[in-house]
Amino acid sequence: MSVVDPGAGDAADAAGTADTGLDALLVCLQLTDSAFPSGFYTLSHGLEGYAQAKAVTPDTLPGLLADLLRHGVGPSDATALVLAHRAATAGDWELLAETDQRLHATRLNRELRLAATRTGRQLLDIAGESVGGEALERYAALVAQKRAPGCQAVAAGVAYASAGVPVEQAVTSDLFAFCTSFVGAALRLRLTDHRKAQVVLRAASPVIREVVSAALERDLADLGGCVPVADAMSGRHERAEARLFMS
Repeated sequence: MSVVDPGAGDAADAAGTADTGLDALLVCLQLTDSAFPSGFYTLSHGLEGYAQAKAVTPDTLPGLLADLLRHGVGPSDATALVLAHRAATAGDWELLAETDQRLHATRLNRELRLAATRTGRQLLDIAGESVGGEALERYAALVAQKRAPGCQAVAAGVAYASAGVPVEQAVTSDLFAFCTSFVGAALRLRLTDHRKAQVVLRAASPVIREVVSAALERDLADLGGCVPVADAMSGRHERAEARLFMS
């Protein structure tokens, strides 16, 4: 006569859930690591334009980051990532393509459009090899057929969905990666040092939570940020005689 532990099933389920959560975390850490070769390190996210115009200082750097998150990245890239993640999870490839097209259309300057698609296609290529899955294959086909431009935020959303990362965790990870890249550019532009950069990153946490919450509530019709000064800075940067960053 065998004795079955009544708690064994619950323990196994808990272990399976923990393994799934840990794997999702590992995917997030890999895709957002600065060593991931998507080309993110070539971008200043508009910061170099501000620096060239002497429109940002070490003291105003945290405020600029918060404004870009709330009014630029959040309504555009973060929202597109959420929509792309949901479309890929549902297998709605038409919605995925439309999300990508709309995000690309919100990029008013050539350098911003080029930066988004160059890093997006690189991410798509590497994620297809390292993460894999039908969603990434279908999205890659849409990009190859020129039905979707291949923006970074959309590629990231599909990669996270393909790996089974929950959408809230996915968009939070990508927003933190943006902040890390932004302060990394600030370091190279000598707008901060390594210690203060960590203070700026930590101070951005409440704003990231706010932006994530808003992005999860938006529909496709609401996709698009409004940052006229950042667009103007990008336009100046695109025509600058010397540039350290692609954007």
